[in-house]
Amino acid sequence: MNTLTLLPFIVLIAAMFLMTRSAKKKQQQAATMRNEMQPGSGIRTIGGMYATVKEVNEDTVLVDAGPGVDLLFAKNAIGAVLTDDEYNRIVHGIEHDLKADGAVVPDDVSSLTETDEPAADAPADKPVDLGKKDAADETPGAKADDAADETPGVKADEAEPKKTDGESDAK
Repeated sequence: MNTLTLLPFIVLIAAMFLMTRSAKKKQQQAATMRNEMQPGSGIRTIGGMYATVKEVNEDTVLVDAGPGVDLLFAKNAIGAVLTDDEYNRIVHGIEHDLKADGAVVPDDVSSLTETDEPAADAPADKPVDLGKKDAADETPGAKADDAADETPGVKADEAEPKKTDGESDAK
């Protein structure tokens, strides 16, 4: 037999071996994580429920899901064992003290200025001009210029096609 004909089979067997090896490694990591669970640990089930471990048995885990709510789960139903910081952040909304870790980002623009007083050169009561003009602010000559831009001999109503509800007058 030629080695070129055996090459695709060898590659296929090697790929299957690598895929099963990585799957076994993930299963072993999950089993190790579940076996290291201790009472008081925060967990997330595969269904997405967060709870605290009360008791760990051989195949089951008793968890406290709330005041007076104890649930019994199979160990395989535990999706992740969470760190204390992560569990408190998700369940209780308690954030880790981030202010000590980095700079504080201000909540508004006024805290970026050096003083609390408004700038002397900008009056506070004057509205900001954004370059837009209202119809009442336009000069009378501007309407004449707009009419000159349209095609000669065509009224403003006829310049744009009329919108209909889909029915036509032609039969």
